[in-house]
Amino acid sequence: MDIKDLLVKDVMIMDLQATDKKGAIDEMVQKMYDGGRISDIDTYKQGILAREAQTSTGLGDGIAMPHAKNSAVKEATVLFAKSNKGVDYEALDGQPTYLFFMIAAPEGANDTHLQALAALSRLLIDPDFVGKLKDTKTPGDVQNLFQSAEEAKEAEEKREQEEETAKNNQETDRKFVVAVTACPTGIAHTYMAEDALKKKAKEMGVDIKVETNGSEGIKNRLTAEDIARAAGVIVAADKKVEMNRFDGKELVNRPVSDGIRKTEELITLATNGSAPIFHSSESDSKEDDGSAEGSVGSRIYKDLMNGVSHMLPFVIGGGIAIALSFMIDQFIGVPQDQLSHLGSYNEAASWFNQIGGAAFGFMLPVLAGFIASSIADRPGLIAGFAAGALANTGGAGFLGALIGGFLAGYVIVFLKKLFKGLPKSLDGIKTILFYPVFGLLITGGLMLLVNIPMKVINDGLNNFLLGLDGTNAALLGALLGGMMAIDLGGPINKAAYVFGTASIAATVTEGGSIIMASVMAGGMVPPLAIFIATLIFKNKFTQDQKDAGLTNLVMGLSFVTEGAIPFAAADPLRVIPSFVVGSALAGGLVGGFGIRLLAPHGGVFVALLLSHPLLYLVFIAIGAIVSAVILGIVKKTVPK
Repeated sequence: MDIKDLLVKDVMIMDLQATDKKGAIDEMVQKMYDGGRISDIDTYKQGILAREAQTSTGLGDGIAMPHAKNSAVKEATVLFAKSNKGVDYEALDGQPTYLFFMIAAPEGANDTHLQALAALSRLLIDPDFVGKLKDTKTPGDVQNLFQSAEEAKEAEEKREQEEETAKNNQETDRKFVVAVTACPTGIAHTYMAEDALKKKAKEMGVDIKVETNGSEGIKNRLTAEDIARAAGVIVAADKKVEMNRFDGKELVNRPVSDGIRKTEELITLATNGSAPIFHSSESDSKEDDGSAEGSVGSRIYKDLMNGVSHMLPFVIGGGIAIALSFMIDQFIGVPQDQLSHLGSYNEAASWFNQIGGAAFGFMLPVLAGFIASSIADRPGLIAGFAAGALANTGGAGFLGALIGGFLAGYVIVFLKKLFKGLPKSLDGIKTILFYPVFGLLITGGLMLLVNIPMKVINDGLNNFLLGLDGTNAALLGALLGGMMAIDLGGPINKAAYVFGTASIAATVTEGGSIIMASVMAGGMVPPLAIFIATLIFKNKFTQDQKDAGLTNLVMGLSFVTEGAIPFAAADPLRVIPSFVVGSALAGGLVGGFGIRLLAPHGGVFVALLLSHPLLYLVFIAIGAIVSAVILGIVKKTVPK
């Protein structure tokens, strides 16, 4: 099957109307369905969103390749879409995306389909080809361009094979490296990273062999001779790959996106002797073998965020359900002597309260469980879930579950090392018996000790939050609001947000959390400030930035702080301080006036869950205007 057979004319969009990521995905998925290529919109879209949750498929340079392989796909298809005005697709380079290739692969996709998809990925590395693609006007132009490029690519590969054969017959002193590329779905990024590495190695005068771990299996597998001969190893992967074979080699371990965008850096590290020596572990996994690059702090942050990202849906869904139960009781009415049962007095309210409470009940076990699994892979889940549950029942709360997750993970790591010397005949029983039983018992025993001091700390923190008023609340609100704007979705932002969500459970009976209200206010200010600034100070922004202003209005109202990232990345020294001032002001005002919020997310769409919704919106507007004015003053005028 050729690429032109996958690029179906009937499902091409030559003028994509969406301006944001969600809208673009919805528009393309709908086109897939209308064209009869998928049988169920929700199932296929769920696969697309699951892939986006791992890392954005907006590769940068104006290209995005969302993809999914599931039961909703009737026939392998590549939907081509072109946006004339650009889409804020949360691309890796923070720039607008203009070309989209939405890949749909059926569950039983054969090698022919997958090879064609891999060939498509490789073509998009060529900037000349991408430039021609942007100039296409009709679906026929797109198909013809790919057909010509595919033929040229085949001829080039034939020449490369001939050169490789001739080179192997000669003595050479060129450096040689090996690489492995892999992404979770194994369709697009895997092959784009392969092609990018090979192209850059050729430019640098370095010989390279790249193994791909894609949906069609392992291709171009590295041999023991290849690895022994290599000066260094590059692993550009977002999923588990076979690692033990690289024991003792200098190894660069990075995400697959770096294999596409940071190829020169990776090849340089692998060839100049500065990469760390890799030491294999029993797990044979890039995630828990201790070889990942970065500081201890970065690894702890990665493990923590794995827990937080899995926990947040439970917090958001459960929190809003509980908030709705309070609204229903307030609307229907509750007798004065029954106010202690607010949220569960009337039958309808009680129903929502039970649903929300069930989701909330999973919050701490999920947090601890997925922290532990990030550290120790799947064996860490049971010990981590148990640690979170024990923290919950023992009164240690969020902080206890956080500590419990790390304890559980490292207990399993310890057990893996302890049982490493057992006979190979017991390998199967270790995972299903030894790790769960001993991990559970050891972690449970440790949690009984941890819960004692953590309960004291947790109770003190809850009492502090419940007693916040006046100056204390204003100062804390200003601090957390400012933190939300410092790195716009990075570690500092996430720390403030997690603190806010953790405060909700302790303040439900009080009508919500002042801390959460301050955090959300601070997070809404930056994108709203961008919208206001692009309206008032038009000469300070490019046309593309002005076009993105309206998108930031929607993002700001929805509490999506990340909408302001492209502006901050382009001019951080002027933009970020402007954001911090406005966000801190909004957070401080909200805290000082004691406004409470029952929901952990939602922006203006959960305004009815605020104790003073109108005043809250006024404070956010004040913060956004202050940020916009400061930004307009300090930002340089754009040359005409």
